[in-house]
Amino acid sequence: MAGSFDAFARKLGAFVALSATELDVLSRLHRRRRTFVAGRDLVHQGQSEQAAYILTSGWVCSYKSQPDGSRQIIDFQIPGDFLGLRSILLHTSDHGIEPIGKIEAAEVLRQDLLDAFAHTPRLATAVLWAASRDEAMVVEHLVGLGRRSASERMAHMLLELGARLALVGMGDKAGYDCPLTQYHLADALGLSAVHVNRVLRQLREEGLVTFQGGHVAFNDYTGLVALAEFDPTYLDQMGPLLD
Repeated sequence: MAGSFDAFARKLGAFVALSATELDVLSRLHRRRRTFVAGRDLVHQGQSEQAAYILTSGWVCSYKSQPDGSRQIIDFQIPGDFLGLRSILLHTSDHGIEPIGKIEAAEVLRQDLLDAFAHTPRLATAVLWAASRDEAMVVEHLVGLGRRSASERMAHMLLELGARLALVGMGDKAGYDCPLTQYHLADALGLSAVHVNRVLRQLREEGLVTFQGGHVAFNDYTGLVALAEFDPTYLDQMGPLLD
């Protein structure tokens, strides 16, 4: 099991300095492993009695479907993220979760989670922190959709993904691997795919960032931060608050 829960442990470790007992509980939450492929949702919007998942490899997106068949991507999830937590705490899931390519995730049933929280209250606090952080990101995305230009919106999202990936050891200020298509970015940023292509070309020509061949390369990290007015404080990744 070594390595299978590293990303989740690293993420929660940004809030709580995890003990050996808490790490053991995390390991047990990973015992029920499942594989999903693109096109097969883990969670369907409107579904009830659903398990939650801890993403161990690959990326997924959370989205809301509209009556006309369109969708709004709420966020992208990366290894170490909890998926569908609301779907086991609420009667009905309020959104869908779709794999971006092949993924692996640990299935967590409601009773598994409640038992883990009962035995390790600090772990429950860490998961609450992670959920609160996710909510802060959604608020930031809403501000982006309403108040940022297309280039600022794109720059902010690429920087945010980079910061999140750095936390779990999958990225740094040089860049990161990214499986997203221009259609994913369009659905997340409220743009057309043509507009996404134009914005990415503009950012590349300005020497700020290059997104090609499934890789994001920060050519001028400081300049991109200035363009997006990116302040990562809302990500709350400065180190454990609980020892």
